[in-house]
Amino acid sequence: MMNARISTVLALIALTFAIALTDIGARSLWPSIVAVVSVLLLRSALSGLLIGAGAGVVLLADGNPIKAFPAFFSDHLIPALESEWNVSVLIFTLLLGGFAALLEHGKGFDAILRNWLGGGSASGQRVQFSAYFMGLVCFFDGLASSLLTGKAIRPLADRVGVSRAKLAYIVDSTSSAVACVAIMSTWIAYQLSMIREGYAQAGIDDVQPFSIFVTSIPMNYYCWFTLLLLVVVIRGNWNPGPMEQAERFCHNVVDSAESSKNNETKNEGSAWQVIIPLAALMISLLLGLYLNGVKGDVWPFSLDKAKQAFGDAKSNLVLVYSSAIACIVAFVMNYHSIRAHERPAAVFTLGMQRFFGPCLILVAAWCLSSTLGKLEASKYLSSLLSGNMAAGLFPAAVFLLGVMISFTTGTSWGTMGVLMPLALPAAFALAPGNESLVAATVAAVFSGAVFGDHCSPLSDTTIVSAMACDLEPVEHVRTQIPYAVAAALIATFLGFIPLGFGMPPLVGLAIGGILIIFLPALHGRFGQRRTDHG
Repeated sequence: MMNARISTVLALIALTFAIALTDIGARSLWPSIVAVVSVLLLRSALSGLLIGAGAGVVLLADGNPIKAFPAFFSDHLIPALESEWNVSVLIFTLLLGGFAALLEHGKGFDAILRNWLGGGSASGQRVQFSAYFMGLVCFFDGLASSLLTGKAIRPLADRVGVSRAKLAYIVDSTSSAVACVAIMSTWIAYQLSMIREGYAQAGIDDVQPFSIFVTSIPMNYYCWFTLLLLVVVIRGNWNPGPMEQAERFCHNVVDSAESSKNNETKNEGSAWQVIIPLAALMISLLLGLYLNGVKGDVWPFSLDKAKQAFGDAKSNLVLVYSSAIACIVAFVMNYHSIRAHERPAAVFTLGMQRFFGPCLILVAAWCLSSTLGKLEASKYLSSLLSGNMAAGLFPAAVFLLGVMISFTTGTSWGTMGVLMPLALPAAFALAPGNESLVAATVAAVFSGAVFGDHCSPLSDTTIVSAMACDLEPVEHVRTQIPYAVAAALIATFLGFIPLGFGMPPLVGLAIGGILIIFLPALHGRFGQRRTDHG
């Protein structure tokens, strides 16, 4: 099977040399196609993006491999690493990886969970809400959220009869969805970088990606509807399809060794070990954006002045400053707790190493974007869409394309890297001057990318969530899909389509939210009617 996949990728590479000899406009999209197919076949975002970038370099060199090889480094890789913005993004991502590791190992999350449950007998609903709120607290990293929440809550879920499939759904849904809309997470640097790349492909260099990201947050419908649906599911104990079987036949028992381990560590850690570093992270970010971007006197403070400052600030530098401050605070606050078991410096270093792979993915995405820019792929796609698609339908189309790419490849970052540099310039071309459509397109890319990260059987977050809950990944995907599809359909028809035609973002959130609240009742009535007619 693997040999067949490798053979297919090799065939794509060989076809690239043939396409390089042609002069058709569609060849400018070929690197993106190669990247998506390679990610799907090799199940590696890094390999797929690099192969796509390599295909772009071959096209630019007119099929000459001797010319293409040095050009990859001199024209694409080295310029990407010489950018002040790009270097800042890499430093921030690594620092926040170390920050996440310090909080993971400091036992502070155990204390938060202990305080929330109050030490008394917990109900199934209370345990599920504990997993939900712990996922919200772990907003700084999706994978860390999955691991921490799954491992911490699983013994309690077993004890009160909550199925591991239900727990895995909660754990998974509060990881990527939260990280994607958080203004400070291990995702934010990559997201800002992709927004910047999209604008660059459209020929716009003067851009404030942080301000655009904040504008897009209310439009990120899939993430918000996923989080709201979780509350409805937990509150109403709604278990459609396969989840009903998982809950009905839940025979999980508490592992005695695991229970004793919990009892041994129940007095370790303090909630302040998490609260203070997270507060330092958010306060230093907001204060840094204001001080770095404000024009004139800092005082008196006003919301209009703050909004303008956030747009004018050098967000890449502020991200580095705030993450460095947060790392220092986290190191001090968690030093003694970690030292009892391992070396704090080693924990921090290993946390940074965990994000070396994502940083390489980011560099590969920059290289792919660079080749797409020189091939003028965005101009070709824009001309292709011009007159063939209503601008109002474009955000929904981008979301559904992102859903398809992310689900089949299992990578949210890979989806953003492929889709954002193509979608943003097309949005500019379809509706020049329509900033709302641009922000909606950004949100649609993020939402589509999260769908696959949330429920693709190839996604690392999906697999880690299942493993943390001691569940087979296939069972996790099977029981989670109905919820994900429901959120995606509502996001499409009540979110992105009306948004594209000018509906205010909050109206879409309100209408979609109301439908989600009544979704269990509607499903029950429809199911009962179907049974009666059966």
